[in-house]
Amino acid sequence: MLITDSKSLGHAIRARRQSKNLTQSQLAMQSGVSLPTVSAIENGKPSAQIGLVLQLCRDLGLQLKVAE
Repeated sequence: MLITDSKSLGHAIRARRQSKNLTQSQLAMQSGVSLPTVSAIENGKPSAQIGLVLQLCRDLGLQLKVAE
């Protein structure tokens, strides 16, 4: 899966979380972020930080790909 935007990033995170049988709450606690943050990311809501990272990657010709 190629990650090109916040929506594809959210999809990849959700799929990996589910494959590890973690709830959003468990992931939030493990990662030190809030549950609403995990939910927003998984739903593809662009944040300034995610948008900036993805834009820098695009500008530099970097492709983010999920390791299988």
